[in-house]
Formats: sequence, structure tokens, C-alpha cells
Amino acid sequence: MNYWRIVVLTGAGVSAESGMGTFRDKNGIWTKYDIEDVATPEGFARNPVLVHDFYNARRRALLDAAPNPAHHALARLEKAVSAAGGDLLLVTQNVDNLHEKAGSKNLLHMHGELTRVRCVSCGAVGAWKDDLHMASECWRCGRVGMLRPDVVWFGEMPYGMDAIYERLAACDLFVSIGTSGEVYPAAGFVREADMAGAHTVELNLEPSANARGFREGRYGPASQVVSQWVDDLIASLAG
Repeated sequence: MNYWRIVVLTGAGVSAESGMGTFRDKNGIWTKYDIEDVATPEGFARNPVLVHDFYNARRRALLDAAPNPAHHALARLEKAVSAAGGDLLLVTQNVDNLHEKAGSKNLLHMHGELTRVRCVSCGAVGAWKDDLHMASECWRCGRVGMLRPDVVWFGEMPYGMDAIYERLAACDLFVSIGTSGEVYPAAGFVREADMAGAHTVELNLEPSANARGFREGRYGPASQVVSQWVDDLIASLAG
């Protein structure tokens, strides 16, 4: 069967083989840091220096990170689906830019981006690739100490939710890649797609917390599983 309206959700697992840390695994980021300290507005208000140090380290690591075969496979799939007259939206929970580096175009960062900052004072949002400090000045309003990573923290609303739900309600294929299945609202996307009658697929290192909600599952390293699944789907489009 050919699928023409596809929504792909990616999480930390798709970038793990590129050296970007996962969050909830045994040795994940949240075993080393307290979520409340570095990923909440309250944590930023208490200790902005700690929060800046945390994201500065991750931003530096991203500069040298390269996309892995899973990222490249998804970029290939987007091109193949478009060439066949279909439409693919890639929704990522990741704040890295590895999908962009691999060539994906129709992309929505629901949790924001490491390489962008936002001014708490005036609301300005813009690109930022260097370290961010309390002495950093907003380029629009000129205030110092008001810039924060343009990353969605716990307790904040993810970006693009109306657009995402609209696409889920109209999709005929939903694919979740490299996610824990524990974080909402993303963990509920499979149910939305299933209610719309879409075929649902999970590609993950191992079954996620909501694996039973998917009609199909393939498990193993993302670089292998995603690449093979994409090859199979592209072959079906060509057929």
C-alpha cells in the first residue's frame, strides 16, 4: 500500500548514534542532571548560570555532530514522497539540527532549537551559535541577561501543536522513531493518528512505553532500522 500523507515523529534515539545524549535511558541526561534545575522556567529563574552552562555544553557538542544514516534516510524519504506526489511532515522533539544537516526541509521542532535564543523581555527570537551568558545582550531591546535558549522546558507549551494535530488528523501513515513513549503530548500522537485511520509504525531501539498502541514495530539501532524501513517504503512508492 502506498502512503501519501505521512507524519514522522523523531526523538532522542534518532540522534544517539551521532553522539547526542538520550534523556531517559539508563545513562541518559536526566540521570546526570535534575530536570527541575536545568529544564524548567523556575530552574532558570533560580540559577540561570547553571542553565546556560548546561545548554552551552550541548550547543558546543552539536557544532561537531554529524547526521547518521537514520537522518539521511529520512531526508531521502521526504524527497521520494514529494516526487511521488505525496507529503511528509517531520516533527522532531530534538533540539539539535541534525535533520537539517542531513537535508530534511519540511520540519517542525516542537521543543525548540539549541541554535536559537529568545529574549524574555521583548520576545525576540533569533539564531545563536555561540555560548550564551548572563552578560549577553538582546540585539533588539538591548537588555542584558534576558536571553534564554529557545527550548521548550517542562511546563511550557510545545511549538506548532495546532499544525501537528491538523496533520495527524489527515495522515495515512504515522511513524514514531527513537522516542520513549513517556512524554506527552508527543506520546499521544499515535492515538490521534490511529483514530484518523492511519497505519502506525514504531521504529526504536526497543519497544517504548506505548509500543502496544502501534500496528507495526521494528526494533534495533536507528541507523539500521530506519534505513531499512525507508528503503522498503521507497521501493513500495516506486512500485
